[in-house]
Amino acid sequence: MPEIRRARETDVPAVLELIRELAVYEKEPDAVKATEQHLRQALFGPEPAVFAHVAEVDGEVEGMALWFRNFSTWEGVHGIYLEDLYVRPGRRGAGLGTALLRTLARHAVEQGYARVEWAVLNWNEPAIGFYRSLGAGPQDEWTTYRLTGDALAAFGAVDATPADAEASR
Repeated sequence: MPEIRRARETDVPAVLELIRELAVYEKEPDAVKATEQHLRQALFGPEPAVFAHVAEVDGEVEGMALWFRNFSTWEGVHGIYLEDLYVRPGRRGAGLGTALLRTLARHAVEQGYARVEWAVLNWNEPAIGFYRSLGAGPQDEWTTYRLTGDALAAFGAVDATPADAEASR
């Protein structure tokens, strides 16, 4: 039986390995810049802003859910944003993903949070089917925007003007 539990600091190397595996699965093998030090600080530093649960089978971490709290201004309460859910391919279909998500849902209910939400790549049909089987539905009326890289640096510069941000596009 898998054990679903909060990640411990000793799990950081395994969590980072799972993040790297997820990046390969999502066709972005070179995109992971996070280090063990980054994860230790984010998960276990003085003011943790990110949380993780792991699925452990026979003493090995085989899956993880990495998440943080968000906030609904309309509901007036927090929610959970699931940044990453990943189960190693050899363990898929054994209920680990369901158990990880159920743990987050249970935490949300216990804390009075309004929702658990996440994003999924449009091409990831296995994940989409899995999420739909749980009763989750897409938020088709919303489009995610991201400010990153040079555009973020230009727009966030102390002396930036709106024209500078426009020129960086």
